[in-house]
Amino acid sequence: MIVTTAGHVDHGKTLLIKALTGVDTDRLPEEKKRGLTIDLGFAYLPVGPGKTIGFIDVPGHERFIRNMLCGVAGIDFVLLVIAADDGPMPQTREHLAILDLLDVPSGAIVLTKLDRVAPERVAEISAEISALIAGTTLAGAPLFHVSALTGVGIGELKDHLKRIALDFRPRDTSGNFRLAVDRCFNLVGTGMVVTGTAISGTLIAGAQVRALMADVTLRVRSIHAQNTQTESGRAGERCALNLAGTEIKHAQITRGEWIVTGEVPAPTQKIDARLRVLAGEKQPLTHWTPVHVYLGATDVTGRAVVLGGPGIAPGESGLVQLVLERPIGALHGDKLIVRDQSSRRTIGGGRVIDIFPPARGRAKRQRLAYLAAMEGDDDQAALTTLLDQAADGLDLSRFAASRNLTSDESAALFGRVPMHTAATESGLLGFSPAQWNKLRIAIMDALATSHRRAPASVGLAEDRILHGSGLRLPREAVIAIAAELAREGVIVKSGAGVHPPSRNPKFSPADAVLWQKIAPLLDRNALRPPLLREIAQAIGEDMKKTELALQRASRYGLVLRVSQNRFFLPSVLRQLGELAQVLARQSGNGRVTTAAFRDRSGIGRRLSIEVLEFFDRVKFTRRVGDAREILRPAAEAFIDKQTPAEI
Repeated sequence: MIVTTAGHVDHGKTLLIKALTGVDTDRLPEEKKRGLTIDLGFAYLPVGPGKTIGFIDVPGHERFIRNMLCGVAGIDFVLLVIAADDGPMPQTREHLAILDLLDVPSGAIVLTKLDRVAPERVAEISAEISALIAGTTLAGAPLFHVSALTGVGIGELKDHLKRIALDFRPRDTSGNFRLAVDRCFNLVGTGMVVTGTAISGTLIAGAQVRALMADVTLRVRSIHAQNTQTESGRAGERCALNLAGTEIKHAQITRGEWIVTGEVPAPTQKIDARLRVLAGEKQPLTHWTPVHVYLGATDVTGRAVVLGGPGIAPGESGLVQLVLERPIGALHGDKLIVRDQSSRRTIGGGRVIDIFPPARGRAKRQRLAYLAAMEGDDDQAALTTLLDQAADGLDLSRFAASRNLTSDESAALFGRVPMHTAATESGLLGFSPAQWNKLRIAIMDALATSHRRAPASVGLAEDRILHGSGLRLPREAVIAIAAELAREGVIVKSGAGVHPPSRNPKFSPADAVLWQKIAPLLDRNALRPPLLREIAQAIGEDMKKTELALQRASRYGLVLRVSQNRFFLPSVLRQLGELAQVLARQSGNGRVTTAAFRDRSGIGRRLSIEVLEFFDRVKFTRRVGDAREILRPAAEAFIDKQTPAEI
């Protein structure tokens, strides 16, 4: 369990932690000199087998509010400290407002310096505190009267904290590991150490991690969690990580960095969030207000764009887009605080909803509906609603990334929610059964319209089956949908065209005569078919006439044009595609190189390049550096069905 102090400067927060743990958390020389907490301090209190309370002592002075906000990221329990002689002061109220905005789950009020006041003053201040915390997340929290100097009340407070800690339910450790770095330093003989609060997931010593902002890959040498060396750290623990790696000398790791595992998305400069404006603000939060944003252990300036209205009134909440001056790490559910541009007063706070806002239309009705569905914490409910809304498909990869789902968690979730999927270069698109049925109807309407306009045509190209429907999907998604509908028998694919099953395009007699001459030439040396000019010479026809005949044959799926001068039989391309699949499986990284394909196929380097580039064009493969990865089965990409009857 992680406990933080909060309250006005010089109200006894540091002395209270020392009385509870025996540790003086003021570690900096300047703090000792001035008797003032400037940066975060840390102490630990073992309370039972495997149970330790981690204390974070935060500064109370208004000039160090940045450090205070860093210290309350990811806490479980707060001690709101108020001196009996002063009573609630400005920073008491601001710290309380921040804790309320961050929805800190539980806490206690500690009235310190009891030795300095008379009993009647204690009663007076206690009544004032009850009124102060009413209506906040700390309403009804227990009040402890203590003196850190005399020890009065310290035992009772410590016993209370121990009971809370022993009954404390460990945080859910789902999601990729994320640690909000609040300190980074080098130790002689040890190397780089970063400390912070683990926000999600679990980390094992020896694991590979990524410094998100610095964009470097590192290795975890060792882990200290809750002040104890261990083999693992988990969400809800204070962790110190000893990091190593070849890139560590060049890594600029500072406070505000995130140490992560898995597919945590890159830092973002635009965040859609729900923001609650403090009731004490004198005016509404309006469009394009300059703000200072605090999230995790980082802070950055930016602008607040109000979505769905002219402004957010004091005491109300609304949707905003935070446009930041530089990228920061953020995910769905992260809590944030917004202060004015000069960071002198707190304006409001809230939670991140989405980190992938559209380039345009951030306040359109469809986008606001998306945010309303995305806002909920239930992944399955949010996914179901979003799929129902998404006529153009839901980007499942972004959904999983924004909500910090691991690959196993997202696969399990997608398996529980009824949907159809289509792979694209940017990720996986999901469609609800209802939206998929609408796609099916739109495609059949497009094919019927095409037939009415061109009765002699063999159909539409597979990447144009949504033409005229108003739906805009990536080309590779349309191809994937066509393949799925072909498997279902809704449409028939013949070469480069698709048509309804009832349609049977006719091959003209003249083309049939030419094809009877060309087919044996292509079949005789199938893996290295003759060039276009060689075919024309062999059949005694004009080269242009031969090319047109082959083009018409390709519309029926009899041949496929691989390059300017080369046509292949579909069955041969399917054979070569299956060879590429085998080579990719055997490679160890799921990719096939040009050299491996050339050597195994025996067709030579130049022709291998032509074939592989054709594979890229038809979205069977995708080039990654000097190799290619397979996007779909060869049996799906290359149909060797001859549709025309007159051949």
